[in-house]
Amino acid sequence: MTMAPARPAGSGHEARNNPAPPAGRAGAGAYPCAMAVAISVAVCGAALSLNGVLRGWNWFWPVLTTVLAVSLTLAAMRSVRAGPLLVAAGGFISLAAVLTLTFFRSSSFLWVFPTGATFPDLGRLMRRAGETVLSETAPVAPNAGIVMVVCAVLGLAVILVDALAVPLGMPAASGTGLLALLVVPAMIKPQSVGAWSFAATAAGYLLILACSQRFAPDGRIQPGAPRSPGLARRAALTGAVALVATLLLPLAIPGFDQGTFPQGSRLNPWGGTTGLNPMITLGSSLRAPDGSGRITYATNSTTPVYLRSVTVDNFDGDSWGPDDRTASRVPLDGRIDPGYAVLADEQVRVVTAVDTGSFTSPYLPVPYAPETIRGLGGEWTWDPATLSIKGTDTTTRRQEYVVTSTEPKLSAALLAQASGPVRGIPDDFSRIPGNVPDIVKTTAKTVAGAAGTPYQKAMAIQRYLRSSEFTYSLQSPIQGGYDGNGLSVLADFLQQKSGYCIHYASAMAVMARLEGIPSRIAVGYAPGRLTGATITVAGQGALPEYEADARDAHAWPELYFQGLGWVPFEPTPSRGVVPDYAVDGPAPAVPDTLGNNDGLVPDAAPAPSASSSATALPVPGGTGSGEGDAARVMPWLLGAAAVLGVVLLAAAPHLARSATRTRRLNPRSPDQAVPLAWNELTDLGTDYGVPAGPSETPRAYSARFRETLLGEPDGMDREAHQAVALLTSAFEHHRYGRPDDGSPPTRQRVYPAVQDIKAGVAALADSLRQNATLPRRLRAAWLPPSVIRRLGLLVDVPFRAAGRGIRKAFHVAAHVRNSRSPAQEGAAQEGAPVGGRPGATADDGVRGTGGR
Repeated sequence: MTMAPARPAGSGHEARNNPAPPAGRAGAGAYPCAMAVAISVAVCGAALSLNGVLRGWNWFWPVLTTVLAVSLTLAAMRSVRAGPLLVAAGGFISLAAVLTLTFFRSSSFLWVFPTGATFPDLGRLMRRAGETVLSETAPVAPNAGIVMVVCAVLGLAVILVDALAVPLGMPAASGTGLLALLVVPAMIKPQSVGAWSFAATAAGYLLILACSQRFAPDGRIQPGAPRSPGLARRAALTGAVALVATLLLPLAIPGFDQGTFPQGSRLNPWGGTTGLNPMITLGSSLRAPDGSGRITYATNSTTPVYLRSVTVDNFDGDSWGPDDRTASRVPLDGRIDPGYAVLADEQVRVVTAVDTGSFTSPYLPVPYAPETIRGLGGEWTWDPATLSIKGTDTTTRRQEYVVTSTEPKLSAALLAQASGPVRGIPDDFSRIPGNVPDIVKTTAKTVAGAAGTPYQKAMAIQRYLRSSEFTYSLQSPIQGGYDGNGLSVLADFLQQKSGYCIHYASAMAVMARLEGIPSRIAVGYAPGRLTGATITVAGQGALPEYEADARDAHAWPELYFQGLGWVPFEPTPSRGVVPDYAVDGPAPAVPDTLGNNDGLVPDAAPAPSASSSATALPVPGGTGSGEGDAARVMPWLLGAAAVLGVVLLAAAPHLARSATRTRRLNPRSPDQAVPLAWNELTDLGTDYGVPAGPSETPRAYSARFRETLLGEPDGMDREAHQAVALLTSAFEHHRYGRPDDGSPPTRQRVYPAVQDIKAGVAALADSLRQNATLPRRLRAAWLPPSVIRRLGLLVDVPFRAAGRGIRKAFHVAAHVRNSRSPAQEGAAQEGAPVGGRPGATADDGVRGTGGR
């Protein structure tokens, strides 16, 4: 008896009968852990970009814990060969557990299981996060609410990236999830995402691609099969080209500024709908080319009206921010009291009717100081310290209301007399941080130190900032960005002497505090423009209508004078309206410490008068600003991006099918050419309405395929028939033939060349397209059933697993019933009830088991 030679392990029939696990079920080896590490590196790298959106680094440790917990859970479940949906469910459960452990430990069961008391805490943190986003400036303090939201978003990003890279088999598409994480810092931070974060994210993304290629969990590469020698070279070349294109593209598109990821190049898609976020999106609003967030108002005031939205008074040195004082806010259901006595001989009462339109903000724009408001919808509260009005679960969108406000009739003489010590206002408005740069202190002392009264000091500071040494610019390169307002940015501003309203207002407010004058910053709208229409207001008659939009967003300082209250000033040149009491003459001299070579500031031009300023409000995008081209190009870019997104979404099945066909027809190993081509043949049959049966042999399916889809074998169909016959024969030899074990050449398998296979598949695809109807061709091309069927199989996995579990439970129950004691068996033979059910005998149980 001749013994067959032993086959090496993993070759021949054993290799064919034990294929590598499919995508999403790869549990063997180091693949799950390697992919988890790659995804963690990518997501944590993207999270680094949030430094600057969130202050400091204390927030990063909860983020790191969340990302690692979710990633390792996904890897562990994939290692035990759990189904794709079970793996995703495990990721969601682990995310909920780690968030509960981190933020809701006191109200949970065993620290990781939420209870009924957890949900009120969750709502509280969500509200706090929402208030932070709407009302604080970047970088914001990392309170528990905003950190919880960041952790939740990054945990969901891990699940999304993992789903794209592993079960869906689209590792390249996982970059979309990483890109989504970089959008927020790219639009908010002056320095954008930052070089280190971008490099770490890119490295993690490349690791994801490398793991998908190296481990090939879908069985495309057999162990020991040779890999393409030029793969690393092509990958390096592709990455280099993409990097160069990223750096050079801004130079070719109008509206971009200098540097990598510059502020001027960024889009703010929600700028027109979220309203005026204090200090965060003020620069973006001013640079909006379309003038979004339009507000109209009519007033009986004889001077232009500023619509004040929120007061920014909390300054810790790093940034200005509003203090909502939630605990002390008062419901808006009556008269608003400023809380201090106004000693002016004459006060002016102003009636203003406001229509906010699509402007959406939690803060209500009103003239200062409001006394009564009529016509508002929803619940509103006001802050006794600042008189700012904020909605409670409501916004300004589509609100129409009438405001009655009262202000003292101020004059330079009246302000010069208000030199008494300040009493009756919180210390928050006078607090000076301990890290004020020397240039700020020196400037304040030089400009206003010699002045005698608070009014003289205030006028000296305003005069200096409005001098010819300073220029108004939305694009001044302050710290590589434009929207900072901390002390370091203020120091740069005083050196470069170029910026916009946020920098001028911040400079005057800080220098006023250094000189002993309480100060704060008001954020809202400059007076805007006349529309030419009139609005009839009850008791006032027809009043002229004004309009203001995002381009009129403005910030200005308010200084406190005892007996007169909060008095606005206008230090920003060429913007807003200078009040009559603040119009003054030339600027003072400034020493060399402020950056002038000769130690003196040239004589300043006279400050613009109220009338000239009111009629010449500049609009961003004018000549010489460099924004005219951006204003014209940006809407086209946004429209093109939206259209491109829709087209890519619609073309996704077609692209997935084309990518699969390309991979199959370009195998990495010649040994894989035949089975991959057969898979392509069966998918073509599925796309054109003839799917393979589960128990159908290759020869039977081939005959049905040709008879149904190809018709008579003549013309081009003859070439298609020959291609099907060639592939069928080769696949039968591949699956059922003798393995290559060193036998004589006549007994070895001989496969067609790869080029012949590719030509045969191409001829077959052409014949199918020509023989099919137009609806069938369109469906096969753009909504291929072979792709949709795979998605359906992924969705069906948990239901099949549940069915197997139910069947197993029935079999176990039947086994228990068939394992009765002798007494029970005797009772059953006598016809006694079994299991307490009348009329049920042992024969019933046997028949039931057999039936099952």
